[in-house]
Amino acid sequence: MKERVIFHCDANSFFASVEIAKNPEFKNKPVAVSGNPATRTGIILTKNEIAKKFGVLTGEAIWQAKSKCPDLICLEPHYPLYEEYSKKLRKIYEKYTDRVESFGIDECWLDVTDSLKFFGSKECLANKIREEVKSTLNITISVGVSFGKLFAKLGSDLKKPDAVTVISYENYKKLIYPLPINSIIGIGRRLTLRFNKMGITQLSDITTIPDLILKKKFGIIGLDLKQKLLGNDFDIVKKCDDYTPPKSVGNGTTTITDVFTRAEIKSVVSALCDEVSSRLRKNGFNASSLSVTIKTADFKYFHNTTRIPFCTCYNTDLVNEVMKMIDSGWKYNKAVRAIRVCSYNLSKSDNTQLCMFSNEVKNRSLSLCLDKVRNKYGYFAIVPASTIKNPHLNLSKVKCECLN
Repeated sequence: MKERVIFHCDANSFFASVEIAKNPEFKNKPVAVSGNPATRTGIILTKNEIAKKFGVLTGEAIWQAKSKCPDLICLEPHYPLYEEYSKKLRKIYEKYTDRVESFGIDECWLDVTDSLKFFGSKECLANKIREEVKSTLNITISVGVSFGKLFAKLGSDLKKPDAVTVISYENYKKLIYPLPINSIIGIGRRLTLRFNKMGITQLSDITTIPDLILKKKFGIIGLDLKQKLLGNDFDIVKKCDDYTPPKSVGNGTTTITDVFTRAEIKSVVSALCDEVSSRLRKNGFNASSLSVTIKTADFKYFHNTTRIPFCTCYNTDLVNEVMKMIDSGWKYNKAVRAIRVCSYNLSKSDNTQLCMFSNEVKNRSLSLCLDKVRNKYGYFAIVPASTIKNPHLNLSKVKCECLN
């Protein structure tokens, strides 16, 4: 069997790099893309290498970053611009293979196994792609090269910026095994704590756990992880035209000021559900399950989920069901600073059976009119009345913060 060659291409400090590419006057200066303190999103989203050398960290407050780097240039994010550059990156990658799988807006896996006969060795091809991105888009990428997706991803993380790292069958144990267990995707804070309680601190430790114990503690995921760390990673890189339907459609926002009352919370929920329902209809989906997460001013969380007795993609239905969840468990006695709504258990609209408990016909007509107006005049041409001049909401931020 032919050994696979998988690349993982990761754009370095993507948001900041794109801003500098569009504004050359910021080159060789410490730059960060950040939120807006006035809307309580004043944190660092990404920073360039120069800012990183001053100790600026992603996720910290702007004032903290500027205390380390007084000359730090903070720019507001321009998401449509980043999406444009993301598409340009993919076009470059697709020149070299028809197997390109996105992993976020700034990362892609490439299976170049069958491309090497045209472009030389794997190191040569990785450097060729890296140099083309740099010369064409004025941003840099790091490329991890390996025989599987997991190690390729790790390779792009090991050496930044503007670098190529090869993890082969010959060197992977030496390079990978001494690393802490949270070095790879799939092992977050909670899983790290669970492993640490077992005395597992580095990646090599996972390969020594007996399968029976690993399966009992972590299920199939644990066994799969062990096999990949042993070099048995056979996950395929999807083709460019493969479409994976989303498992959920959600939206969340941090309010400009704290909200307290049911009416204030409902106005935020209405804005979030309006965006969620619009995206569900745009992609031809209905949802039959919902969740809501509330973050208080003291950073405590309330979370609830429900299975609704019908499938829907309409704002009114979503708002009603989300408010039922909130009413059932929330006391309206604490200040709320952030709310997130998520819909899941998605199905295609044309396969959905109508239900006597949903105002399907009325909602369908109203939503079709709403979509037509927005398609012609833009999303903000018509919005829920409760959100107009709402002192707690920045509607443009609600629109930008939507996540799949």
